[in-house]
Amino acid sequence: MAKPASPHKGSTPLIISLAAFILAFSMPGKVNAQGTGRPTEEYCLSCHANPELSATLPSGETLPLTVSLEVLARSVHSPLGIECEACHTKITTYPHPPLEITSRRELSRSYYQACQRCHSANYERAQDSMHAQAAAAGNLEAPICTDCHGAHNVRPPDEPRAHISEICGQCHTQIYSDYKDSIHGSALIEQDNPDVPVCTDCHGVHNIHDPRTAQFRVESPELCAGCHADPELMAKYGLSADVYNLYKLSWHGVDVSVYQARWPNLWHNSAVCTDCHGVHDIRPTNDPESHVNPQNLLATCQKCHPSASPNWTGAWTGHYEISLERTPFVFYTEAFYGSFTPFVLLVSAIYVILQIIRALVARVRRSL
Repeated sequence: MAKPASPHKGSTPLIISLAAFILAFSMPGKVNAQGTGRPTEEYCLSCHANPELSATLPSGETLPLTVSLEVLARSVHSPLGIECEACHTKITTYPHPPLEITSRRELSRSYYQACQRCHSANYERAQDSMHAQAAAAGNLEAPICTDCHGAHNVRPPDEPRAHISEICGQCHTQIYSDYKDSIHGSALIEQDNPDVPVCTDCHGVHNIHDPRTAQFRVESPELCAGCHADPELMAKYGLSADVYNLYKLSWHGVDVSVYQARWPNLWHNSAVCTDCHGVHDIRPTNDPESHVNPQNLLATCQKCHPSASPNWTGAWTGHYEISLERTPFVFYTEAFYGSFTPFVLLVSAIYVILQIIRALVARVRRSL
């Protein structure tokens, strides 16, 4: 009887060949001495670490295809094990499928949609922003995720915090120029002050809405009040935290409150904070370029009140409570009317009561 053949004898060459094939494709070219510890990333970098790797697009633009290992290592994605195929979903083999795009911008716009796979909530918010609206209207240069956060170099957006406003300044150059010289921007950029607002504190992060609308305008005092009505925060800088409450009691504030309550989408000209203090170029009152510097205050008022005389600004209290030390004339005027008005009302009330008593007495006498 013939001895049966070993079940492993015929399969040995096949196993060896398969093992050799796997090893060949799992050992990329040398990237660095340590390696990344992420097989897919290492395999991709065996080609894409080449500093001369690029492609020419149909638009004539050169598309660099080099990816730095150091850049990837500092990103937020790679250390978490999020590798190339998480974003490059259509590239799973080599040779790669041909690019179906004509320009670098088209490439960026096709890839940024991969962000929604992990960041769906932020992606949905961004679709309601004025950036997305601008893109829908045909402006394909409107910012997308990778314009702000980067592609392979995605880092925490607030490290350092000033980086947020610097990113916005890539498109909004003049606004950033005004902001960085303002009291907010200079404190942020020069001192890394965590208390001052960056762009996203006022405009939102992903759901950025048009700040030129009537609704944004009437809601802007509450936006400023988020910091300037905080007693603890204002005490750090020797500023009054009563500015918002005093503004609400002023003619401007009362008028704005009425519009906000009844007609939030109707444009009106009652002054809000930014009309007097500026928008991105807010400066301290002792700065010669400040809109509310005593030398510039009349011109600021005349933007809405063109017939205002030099005496107009005498009523300016700087959003501080009226006091003998700061505004003696206004203090005594308020004290006089504060006493005189109740006195007049009291005398009037006594007079009316006496007239009523007199009329009642006269009626009784006539009836007797």
